Amino acid sequence: MATNEPISAQSMAQDLVDTVGMEQRARMRRRTTTAALLAVALTGSLVAGCSSGGGAPSDDGRGQPTSPAASTPSTGGTSAAPTGPVLAVKIDNVAAARPQTGIDAADIVYAEQVEGGLSRLMAVFATKLPKAVGPVRSARESDLELLRQFDDPTLAFSGAQRKLLPLIADAPLREASPTQDGGAYYRGTTKAAPHNLYLRPKQLVHSAPGAAALTTGFRYGAAPAGGTPESTRTVRYPAARFTFNWSAERGRWLVSMDGTPTVTTDGARVAPATVVVQYVKVSKSRYHDVLGNNSPYTQTVGSGRAQVLRDGREFDVKWQRSSAAGGTSFTLADGTPVNFAKGQVWVVFAKA
Repeated sequence: MATNEPISAQSMAQDLVDTVGMEQRARMRRRTTTAALLAVALTGSLVAGCSSGGGAPSDDGRGQPTSPAASTPSTGGTSAAPTGPVLAVKIDNVAAARPQTGIDAADIVYAEQVEGGLSRLMAVFATKLPKAVGPVRSARESDLELLRQFDDPTLAFSGAQRKLLPLIADAPLREASPTQDGGAYYRGTTKAAPHNLYLRPKQLVHSAPGAAALTTGFRYGAAPAGGTPESTRTVRYPAARFTFNWSAERGRWLVSMDGTPTVTTDGARVAPATVVVQYVKVSKSRYHDVLGNNSPYTQTVGSGRAQVLRDGREFDVKWQRSSAAGGTSFTLADGTPVNFAKGQVWVVFAKA
């Protein structure tokens, strides 16, 4: 289990390749942010007298009302508007990093292919924040496109390939690596570096922003008619695999990775209510790891086929995401939107 040991200079050296140049870019971004805030304040004072009355909600460009009574993705009802941005954490997923901490508290877990055919996770938190999350690892170019669907998300990551850092600095998100927020991270003692970097989420996001911050386009509610009974589903990468076994007793899909049941450091079995196998284009990017392996680029804007697993059934659907700033819709062949079951959602990106 992770401990509260602060990050030492020796352990931080393990991530040096990922963090080269980040301090300089952090200073540049802080200067840019300060200027942007001044500009926003000035603009706000100019347009305040021109706002339309009546309290009508405006659209933020992703189909989400910005009034206090915004649609709640997890329930289909209404709730208060989000109190802040979602927290997205890049999670190490090789065998040496398991068991992981805090991923059972995530609202959404994305799985993508990385170098060498391995996998990496991104856990998105909106409705609750665990005490710790990890192990935390580095970001990829694909993350930037995926995160555009959220409003100014906070991205927690250990670092990134040096040439990728300018793109992260320019992306519409808050960087939160150990370079910018060292006090929020610590090294555990039960795993070897670099698989022992952990995050205290409340050091970055003081409170959970709420379900309305999950501007993913996902719909939650009753299952559609039809579907095919399904008890188990496996998704394979070249050097990794995910298996989801339906538990009627729990009403959840029990996750196994590389043939081993997935549990957290607290002993909790990871069990989402909905699993989405989304077939996407996976191509070579411009970036490589320190061993020269190409970093795959997972394209999440576009359309294609997918399977939605819920309630022990599989539904063949079409997914569509028209722009990076928008969410993803899932529909049946006749265009009927497909609801997810209330609870955690896993989205596994598979090569089309």
